[in-house]
Amino acid sequence: MGTASNPDTMEASAPASLAITVEKNPPEARLLQLGIKSWPKWGCPPGKFPLKFDARLTCYLLKGRVKASVKGSGKCVEFGAGDLVVFPKGLSCTWDVVVGIDKHYNFDAS
Repeated sequence: MGTASNPDTMEASAPASLAITVEKNPPEARLLQLGIKSWPKWGCPPGKFPLKFDARLTCYLLKGRVKASVKGSGKCVEFGAGDLVVFPKGLSCTWDVVVGIDKHYNFDAS
């Protein structure tokens, strides 16, 4: 719990719990285990998109390139074709889609 003597405690620890994770080129066995090919597909052209995740999002990029800037942290995470990416519930970020994307995705509210 934050106190007047240490007002940064809660703010400093919150962004770490809301980190974007990127698994570069996961093995085919991992993709099969997750059932990625049965997930819906979505794509978009280059552009900037502010996003807030009300549920955990896992996506697998088939093509494209994205730079995601996490709100309030100053961190930028880059990912692209062949990457398995997880965005935790509660995360706010801006996607800078450098190369139009096509991806499989899955939302998990828990």
